[in-house]
Amino acid sequence: MSGGPTPGGADEQEILVGEAIAGDTELDASLRPRRLDDFVGQARTKEQLALVIDGARARGGAVDHLLFSGPPGLGKTSLAGIVAAEMQADMRATSGPALERAGDLAAILSNVQAGDVLFIDEIHRLPRVVEEILYPAMEDFSLDIVIGKGPGARAIRLPLPPFTLVGATTRTGLITSPLRDRFGYSATLEFYGAEDLAEILLRSAAILGVPVERVGAQQIAARSRGTPRIANRLLKRVRDYAEVRAGGVITDDVAASALELFDIDDRGLDRLDRRVLGQLCRHFGGGPVGLSTLAVAVGEEADTIEDVVEPFLVQQGMLARTPRGRVATRAAFDHIGVPQPHAGDESAFPLFQ
Repeated sequence: MSGGPTPGGADEQEILVGEAIAGDTELDASLRPRRLDDFVGQARTKEQLALVIDGARARGGAVDHLLFSGPPGLGKTSLAGIVAAEMQADMRATSGPALERAGDLAAILSNVQAGDVLFIDEIHRLPRVVEEILYPAMEDFSLDIVIGKGPGARAIRLPLPPFTLVGATTRTGLITSPLRDRFGYSATLEFYGAEDLAEILLRSAAILGVPVERVGAQQIAARSRGTPRIANRLLKRVRDYAEVRAGGVITDDVAASALELFDIDDRGLDRLDRRVLGQLCRHFGGGPVGLSTLAVAVGEEADTIEDVVEPFLVQQGMLARTPRGRVATRAAFDHIGVPQPHAGDESAFPLFQ
């Protein structure tokens, strides 16, 4: 670390100059934590997972099968890699949509070594015929293969070495009960607080070699939608702005100016978020409005509005999903600076309070 004057006379602020972390280079600037101690946030899940790993290590066996669920970008893949690193095992990664046939999974399982971690992302999208191959593999560490067809077909059960299956999903409700019940430990990752995100950003800045003030990291964290993946993406864009226009150091003002340039406001809403709220508040009086109507109004697909935009707006208390349609809350009107319709204005849609 080093300190010194910064552009704009911010020499009194703490400056954290990016220094390469041991084992990382500019060409190998992976921002994923490699050990459980390096993983910031999700304190309860970390404590529970540490017990599971320590117990398996003490017994000299493989970690029980793990299921991580939660919105994208919260660290499910990172935790799978951490489990493999903590157990000094290899990790084999694939995804549910990539396993189209039972033979695809059988080929992977037949090459698994003792203690290996098999990571399946979006595990809820496994085809049913592939999922059924997992049942004996998870419970009995065996692989059932059918050789031949018709009356001459016969089943062979091949033993598998003990391994750890780590599944990740953004849609827990779509996982079948037989599969979900075979996981020994399940955890749901929550959105991160601003302080945890700031710590993640400081670590990422050190890996990337970016000089950053703590208040600059906090400014980015406050606009990162509670998601480390988004925080790290914004950090790289702010780095570009700082290097080209602001002397290279990410201060509070530099971060705010950079994020404003990239259309990220002080609540983390981007241009599409504001367009949705703007249409809902200005043109529909706050709603309720059907999803398809709202999608047409902003020129986006309904799936994009439902899966990308709405979760964050609901989390921020700016939008509500009701049986009658989407409704803007008081916070939405306040945020975009549009007066609320008067209660007696019959031309306005009913306003959700």
